[in-house]
Amino acid sequence: MKKFDIAEHLHSEEDIRCFLQEVAETGTASDFVHAVGIAARAKGMTAVAAQAGVTRASLYKALSEDGQPAFETVFNVVKSFGLTLAVR
Repeated sequence: MKKFDIAEHLHSEEDIRCFLQEVAETGTASDFVHAVGIAARAKGMTAVAAQAGVTRASLYKALSEDGQPAFETVFNVVKSFGLTLAVR
């Protein structure tokens, strides 16, 4: 049986926005960083890394389970999805 991978179901920027919004509203900071990594895989790590101004390898490392990404990295990755972070 194939393991479920939500990245395979994020086809548009709207899908990514809804996914990240849900995690931001219901999860922890760690959950959000993990969700950003899933969204980056869905969009394509190479493209996201280029748009975020980091190397593909450093993006994988930053968004890995043990990664501790800088806020700037998370912020730039979110921007690469065509989104902005907002406080309500």
